[in-house]
Amino acid sequence: MSPRDILLALVVVTAWGLNFIAIKWGVTLAPPLLLGALRYVFAALPAIFFVRPPKVKFSILLGYGLLAGALQFGALYIAISQGMPAGLSSLVIQMQAFFTIGFAMVFLGERPRRFQLLGAGIAFIGILAIAAERFSGAALLPLLLTLAAAACWGGGNILTKRAGRIDMLAFIAWSSLVPPIPLFVLSLLTEGPSTDWAALTHPGWVLAGSVGFSSYVSTLVGYGLWSVLLSRYPTSTVAPFSLLVPVIGIAASALILGEQPSLVELAGSAVIFVGLIVNTLGRRSSASAVEPADQPGGKDAVPQLPAG
Repeated sequence: MSPRDILLALVVVTAWGLNFIAIKWGVTLAPPLLLGALRYVFAALPAIFFVRPPKVKFSILLGYGLLAGALQFGALYIAISQGMPAGLSSLVIQMQAFFTIGFAMVFLGERPRRFQLLGAGIAFIGILAIAAERFSGAALLPLLLTLAAAACWGGGNILTKRAGRIDMLAFIAWSSLVPPIPLFVLSLLTEGPSTDWAALTHPGWVLAGSVGFSSYVSTLVGYGLWSVLLSRYPTSTVAPFSLLVPVIGIAASALILGEQPSLVELAGSAVIFVGLIVNTLGRRSSASAVEPADQPGGKDAVPQLPAG
């Protein structure tokens, strides 16, 4: 990669890592489901007026918007609002890689490779350690919700595989029209009209900044730049940069939010990260054997939406 493109990749993963800080600030000022709805309203508008609808089946667009949009971020925002640390959530959500492998095996008939199974096994040990630390119901629920969000992200990845090669920026912009309706309805039913109205009529600069960062910087700008990089280089070259997202998320959460994970959580996080390294770098070494240098993206070039 050229120095310029390396810098672009670092800008993207930094934005994705910092977005967990923006989410944490946002859920302290607005109901989480309402916040998720607002994120997608502004991710879709005005973007849909500048990009054409993607050439994809409506059912895939709708399914992606519900699964990887409403359900994924609804669960993640609730988890963070219920006490899931921003830094830890930036790591646990990366379990989507292993959910994707499992779903691909079940629904697409793909056979996982040894390094994928090894990475999944290692990461699962880390999750068990963190779950044991959070075994009490109040602490365990946010972790389970974050894992549910990761599963929804994995399901969304399967839908993008079924969609084939499409304009992913257009796909994200137009699929962003789907989540606001179910999220708004659920927010009204569970969080209350008065609470939602108060947040909408008195947003403040911090809440507006949280929504703006998540909608524009993290989703549209970050995803747009990531798609450009994937169009220039093999997936195996670009994908390892995503490992920096939880590193930045955890470090920024400690510096900005003052989060101090326990020793067990630190150890579990380290084990999960090792599992992710095995999966990502194993994929890279495997793909390098089949991806010619002049074919950016290779056969597995499926861009993934950031979860932050």
